Amino acid sequence: MGKLGFLLSEAHPFRVSYGTHRYPTPSQVSIHDGMEIGIVLSGAHSVTIDDTVIRGGPGDFWLLGMWEPHHWQSHVADTQLVSVVFLPEFIGEEVLHNSTWPEMFTCAPEERPVASSPQMQRMVLDIGLELRREIAEKSRGWETAIRLSFARLLFTLTRQRNLPSGGGTRAVPRSSTLERVRPALASVHASPRDRITVADAARACGLSTAQFSRVFRQATGLSFAKFRLRGHLAFAAHLLLTTDLSTDAVAGRSGFVDGSHLHRNFVERYDCTPGQYREFGQ
Repeated sequence: MGKLGFLLSEAHPFRVSYGTHRYPTPSQVSIHDGMEIGIVLSGAHSVTIDDTVIRGGPGDFWLLGMWEPHHWQSHVADTQLVSVVFLPEFIGEEVLHNSTWPEMFTCAPEERPVASSPQMQRMVLDIGLELRREIAEKSRGWETAIRLSFARLLFTLTRQRNLPSGGGTRAVPRSSTLERVRPALASVHASPRDRITVADAARACGLSTAQFSRVFRQATGLSFAKFRLRGHLAFAAHLLLTTDLSTDAVAGRSGFVDGSHLHRNFVERYDCTPGQYREFGQ
């Protein structure tokens, strides 16, 4: 069971981690308070999002949207992984100005990019090894080095994704679209227990309700209501793992009407009850 922490903020917009699973692991549920990119350095690993299974070996990777529930599993001994969880501002407009990188994290899981060739796998693996080295050594400027390596990977993915394919084109959200709804993202991230209305979120972004709903879906791939629900569920999962509160108390503190309301939504998204989630996590 992957633990969840609300650790990201404007002052600390990313966190990185790497580690080795010495033995195969059972399937575990996890969720993060930012977008995530993970890279397999060795072994075999899979991530399941809804009904889509992303399985790979060295040089393969996965992308996750903010607060996107998923299952993960390492399938062989000595599987080594590195991951970056980040808020959108970690990338910065000056690095990927007007790029389509947010769409890669918000489109349907089966449409997200993968390492499609041995050359691509080698490039991704090299970046993963750079990230691991910077995390381990933490030399002067290591955070900037991580950001640049990470941006290089995203830039490569967007270049490949935007190559003409001979087929029709479809509108994709750009960094500027995400920027327009960033106040709403920040409000949910900062107060996942509050039931922020669409009207409140639209007002914070300086948009009409209709404009906001359209732009928010373009930027995140979700309605605001579904994104807000993800935030409530993520905070409930956090409380289940870090407190001894009853299910009813957790529900009250994470924006749900009562324990049964939390239970229904939790089972639908996590495929387990709040009690089972807490038990597995412990």
